[in-house]
Amino acid sequence: MFRLPVIRRLGRQLARFAAAEQGNIAVIFAIALVPVLTFIGAAVDYSRAVQARTSMQAALDSTALMLSKDLSTGAITTSQLSTKAQQYFNALFTGTNAIPTVSVAATYTASTSMGSTIQVTGSGTYTTSFMKIAGFPTLDIGTTSTSAWGLVRMRVAMVLDNTGSMADDGKMPAMQTAAKNLVDQLSALAKTNGDVYISIVPFAKDVNVGASNYNKYWIDFSDWDAANGSWSCTSGSNNNCNNWKWTPADHSTWTGCVVDRDQDYDTKNTTPTSGNAGTLFPADQYSYCRSGSSAYLQPIVPLSYDWSSLKTVIDNMKPTGNTNQGIGLAWGWMTLSTGDPMNAPAKDTNYTYKDAIVLLSDGLNTQNRWYNNASQIDARQKKLCDNAKAANITIYTVQVNTGHDATSSVLQYCASSSDKFYLVTSADQTVSVFKDIGTSLSKLRVAR
Repeated sequence: MFRLPVIRRLGRQLARFAAAEQGNIAVIFAIALVPVLTFIGAAVDYSRAVQARTSMQAALDSTALMLSKDLSTGAITTSQLSTKAQQYFNALFTGTNAIPTVSVAATYTASTSMGSTIQVTGSGTYTTSFMKIAGFPTLDIGTTSTSAWGLVRMRVAMVLDNTGSMADDGKMPAMQTAAKNLVDQLSALAKTNGDVYISIVPFAKDVNVGASNYNKYWIDFSDWDAANGSWSCTSGSNNNCNNWKWTPADHSTWTGCVVDRDQDYDTKNTTPTSGNAGTLFPADQYSYCRSGSSAYLQPIVPLSYDWSSLKTVIDNMKPTGNTNQGIGLAWGWMTLSTGDPMNAPAKDTNYTYKDAIVLLSDGLNTQNRWYNNASQIDARQKKLCDNAKAANITIYTVQVNTGHDATSSVLQYCASSSDKFYLVTSADQTVSVFKDIGTSLSKLRVAR
């Protein structure tokens, strides 16, 4: 009888003990639940903040690029940078309501190891949903983006029609003004010497490579020797000569012009080789080709950043002769090429280069080395344009059409894209067209 009540009392005590143990676990779980939920909430808040920062970064990257283009083209000044940056960012940012505002600032540096730079900085405050339980109601979010230019260097060949028809309707003086303005516009993009190079290629039927090159291996005098010289009698008298001898003229009397190379080298920029006659440039004693400032057809000017000398050559141009756009274009490409005959400066591997040709002509092709037929000349020129564009040369073409000629299909074809062909119907439009080309060229210099 005694043992039973004892056992019952012991059972009740054990039951109360068990109930007390369960309560402790619940208390411990309740205490642990707060930091666990805080950690989970922090992860959610952090993930959302990262997403917001990613959106900020994308908007800042686009803002920096747009600002660099605006600044390089003169659309804005440095004093307008931060205001314009905020406007661009506000239009681009697709953040959440948790970041109601982002402050944006922009800083321009004219010369750094990266070139000219614009750094855009954005900063905002993210309102937390869970971390505020742990005493963090907000998170500061900031990021930056940098756009650099100046690591892109530009080389431009200006291929300018100097044919006789350029004397009409004020076309020659309008082209000269436009070309000189383009020199000024492009030279303003250069921060240091070599950032921008320009060559000048006046053309008619021939081009003038300079009479001082008469002793260079890359000039082919074969045809010139046959056409220029004198006969002398070596046996008998002049009235009854038994043996006549042809003596070619001294090469130093050559006036400096050349005609198209042998086909298909006329459509390429192949470096001349002394052992391959087809790669050489045939000399021509063109009547309008002379030396010095009195020359009707001015000598080609290789790539240069002597801006005043370039403009002097443009001023000295005179209209004469027939039209051969192909030879002008071919030599424009040659001026952009390293090696003989124009020896463009070697390209620094630390820079990216953009090469371009601006070709202006007022008429249809009329004569080259082989043909007096426009369609045949155009066919050669189209091959040349295909090859140049395949070599990453950007080609702009301008037709000055004041005489109601047909629109030039070959100039349209040669342009790198439809927006790079310009039809000018009055001479005074040439200046504004060249300004547009200069603006387009300046955009090519934005590095990233």
